[in-house]
Amino acid sequence: MSLSDIINAEVDGLYGKKVLEDMGQIIALYDFYEGKGQDWETAHDLDYTPTKLRTNLCKKLIKREARFMFGRTPEIRVCSDDSEILTEHQRALRDVLEENSFSERLIKGMRDCLIGKRVAIKLTGGVNEPIGVQFRPSMEFVFEPFEEDSDKLKKIIFFYRINDEKNFSDQRIWRQKYEMHANRCFVTEGIYNGRGECVEGGECMNTGLDFIPCRVVINDGLTGDLTGESDVEELIGNQNAYNRLKSDDIDALRFNMFPQRVAVDADGSSLENMVIAPGSLIDLMTDPARGDDGDQASLSMLESKFGYDARFEHTMNRIKQDMHEMLGVPNLSLEQLQGLAQSGKSMKALYWELIERSEERWTVWEPALKWMCRSILRMLSVYGDCRYDENYTVSVEHLYPILEDEESERELDLREVAAGVRTPESYREKWINAV
Repeated sequence: MSLSDIINAEVDGLYGKKVLEDMGQIIALYDFYEGKGQDWETAHDLDYTPTKLRTNLCKKLIKREARFMFGRTPEIRVCSDDSEILTEHQRALRDVLEENSFSERLIKGMRDCLIGKRVAIKLTGGVNEPIGVQFRPSMEFVFEPFEEDSDKLKKIIFFYRINDEKNFSDQRIWRQKYEMHANRCFVTEGIYNGRGECVEGGECMNTGLDFIPCRVVINDGLTGDLTGESDVEELIGNQNAYNRLKSDDIDALRFNMFPQRVAVDADGSSLENMVIAPGSLIDLMTDPARGDDGDQASLSMLESKFGYDARFEHTMNRIKQDMHEMLGVPNLSLEQLQGLAQSGKSMKALYWELIERSEERWTVWEPALKWMCRSILRMLSVYGDCRYDENYTVSVEHLYPILEDEESERELDLREVAAGVRTPESYREKWINAV
């Protein structure tokens, strides 16, 4: 059983066919992001080896996008009128997120979402087992939502290849399937060979939950889109043009550094014995066949008069600027940043387009993170000894790594404490390192 067989078995019809096509494209997108997919063919009948220099601006821009949105981990707070509920829930949630290195996994999960179109938030755990928080890339799962609510999953299947054996009997594929039946979540996990035969595990178990502990976050896309869009795909054309122009420029510079020597009416034997070295003397003799006509041998240098520096720089800068504009990432130099270090408002103005783009993404990520927090507390209630009251809400504060006017932010946080929407402990925790 190959990975394509698993997908065909679980997802039928046109959607299944689209998922298979999408998987191949996602693999190519990851290769391009890493730089392996940025290679290109060159002519084989040349008398030199063409330069192939790859400057991976694509990877840099994707990292900048993810870093801007989650470089400062969003502040997640439990809100309740009952101070006891608030304290207990906040402490339990904070402990789970810290144990799972949530900040690190969140920013890496964002990169996977930008590259591979979607990412799955997966919660794991059981009786006497800690709650785990994972982000799984789109190459490792397929899913099917309920028709009436695309945010709720009917089933989701995780899988990956354990080895690369050619023999079907020796191949090993790990597969885990969550599925809803009669409002209960069941999980089947096992290791299969290439023929689809279970070699380990495979038992269907009741998780004790009334929901699938996974949620899929889709990057951009339109209404009803279950696949999403990749930011890498938007950059491919410009990235390829940038690499090839830069490589061609190196070749052009290399050849123009060494002008050609041109000998006119010179004897062949004198050219063969000519030595090119500092201070060397050239004994240039006229070809006897030309000397009778009164011609004299001459030696000159043929240098290129073509100047393209300004046009080349303009083209390269235009390509680079296009890549930044496609993602809304400002293309800033140190000169542009001079004088802005003391003004948070000026910095916000420069990053305004990226802030808008991030806020658009928050319309998908914020509900997903709120679902994650509530689901963690529900799983702690099911698998642990403590029962967590559900009379609370979760708030997520969007934090961006931009210089803020600190005094204004402190005043705003103090007003939140006075209004009861932020606890004094939360205020002290946020500003303790800033004092």
